[in-house]
Amino acid sequence: MTPNSPSTPSRRRFLGSTVVVAAAVGGGMPLLAACGGGSGGSTNEGTTTGKKLKDILPAFVPSEAVTPDIPAKNGSAAGFTTALPAGRLAVSVPRKLGQGSELSIMAPLWGTSPGQGNPYWTAMDEAVGVSVKWQNQDGNTYGQKLGAVLASSSVPDAVVVPGWELGGKIPSAIANKFADLGPYLSGDKVKDYPNLAAVPTGAWQRAVFAGKLRGLPMPAESTPNITPFYRADVFEEKGYEVPTTTREFYDLCKEINAPKSKVWACGDMTWSAYVFFGVLPEKPYYWKLVDGRLVNRYETPEYLEALEWSRSLYSAGFVHPDAKAEQGDLGTTFAAGNALMYNADISDWYGKTAVQRLDNPDFRMGAMDFFAHDGGAPVIYEASPSNIWCFVSKKAGKKTVEDVLALANYTAAPYGTKEQRLKAYGLEGTHHTLKDGVLAKTEQGNNQVFATYEYIATSAPFRAYPDHPDVAKGVIEWQQRQGAHLKKPLFFGMQIQEPTRFTELNAQFEDLEKDIVRGRRKVGDMQQQVSDWKTKGGDKLRDWYKKLLDETGESAS
Repeated sequence: MTPNSPSTPSRRRFLGSTVVVAAAVGGGMPLLAACGGGSGGSTNEGTTTGKKLKDILPAFVPSEAVTPDIPAKNGSAAGFTTALPAGRLAVSVPRKLGQGSELSIMAPLWGTSPGQGNPYWTAMDEAVGVSVKWQNQDGNTYGQKLGAVLASSSVPDAVVVPGWELGGKIPSAIANKFADLGPYLSGDKVKDYPNLAAVPTGAWQRAVFAGKLRGLPMPAESTPNITPFYRADVFEEKGYEVPTTTREFYDLCKEINAPKSKVWACGDMTWSAYVFFGVLPEKPYYWKLVDGRLVNRYETPEYLEALEWSRSLYSAGFVHPDAKAEQGDLGTTFAAGNALMYNADISDWYGKTAVQRLDNPDFRMGAMDFFAHDGGAPVIYEASPSNIWCFVSKKAGKKTVEDVLALANYTAAPYGTKEQRLKAYGLEGTHHTLKDGVLAKTEQGNNQVFATYEYIATSAPFRAYPDHPDVAKGVIEWQQRQGAHLKKPLFFGMQIQEPTRFTELNAQFEDLEKDIVRGRRKVGDMQQQVSDWKTKGGDKLRDWYKKLLDETGESAS
């Protein structure tokens, strides 16, 4: 975490687990049986659509608390390039809504817990009117602890569940262990919590599990979070042109690559390749309809073409050795100038810039626009509206539920408000300072103001970098350019829970992808894997999705 960064961790850090891109599109949930039809015998299979979904969802009332410096457009975040003094911040929670409950909350944490009683958590408790007892778990092994807790009889009052943990028995546990928040939030009821009412409807739709509104969401941008970065300062110095086709990319790599000088052209570019070649997203959005038949991502020629192109970069020696060995941090390698292109979460734009400019004020990185592999407009599949949720225990009483919602309403305050400043930066003078319009964490702030409250609920997406306004502008404008090419995949926005018998069906693909692009396996091995996938359940899964598509109709397209 950089001295000036807010407490939100990079979404890319979430993606650093073995599920990588799957985390970006989530996994699934609810109940067709609950809305009059089903695609399987289990009440935890299928999705919720139609009138039942409409009746469940909260009303949408946009927040007017603040006006962004750069308004959201084409699915982008809103952008902020300034930080106001505390006295000029808006107030989005004019009265304390908490009723004094002591709330136990389990959430992931990347870092060392500051411990109960620290001034940051104490200030948040006092502001909301609750007392939170955090049960933070190591984010890198969170899934293991999550499964154990949900299998037990002792579930905290609130539990955070990331979308990439929705495999196995987790969806069933969500249906059985967590409360229906509809009686508190559906329709106009959400207006009692104005910041939650300003959460986009799509994010709430993804929070419907087993036919009920169970999750409090973290809304996400519609544009891709994985971004192909390049060293803009070096490109300008050397006269390199940003590529607009995969052929130009390859030729540029040839021009850049100088291993004897410890400079390689790029890191692993597979994730960007999937966009360059128009590859379908991960499940549950990994289907397209071709002549009335569902075709899976893994069966498409563009999937193999993307792997083959990524493999060609490795074969030519353009990829940094650490990427091939799957070790080290390519972002650090990029920042040091040892690799001039790499892909990562878009938040790296700010993170790397904030660190590097401490010693090198001329450091600049940029993000290349996605392109179709042979030139022209790309096909960019719209990202899921939310992929992380907080749930409330089914055993929680009315007061406890209302106090969790009071906390969520506070944490969902938009940037530029008193509430968001406290949540993201802690106490002024203790955890941060504000000088010449720049917010800076103190050492105590870096040790205590971690992303914990972020996971309860958040506002509509924003990017605020007042210490590096050029980065804020660059990020938002890049998102808006990519957003002009967005296409909704089949089943977009639905929470879909595949039958448990298919849970491990796709488990082998990611490792095989890595082996193929690194030259350890052949592209033909993927074709064999797809053939095996079909006979071991892929064709039956196709039938299950087709039935789901027939039942949901046009709402799925």
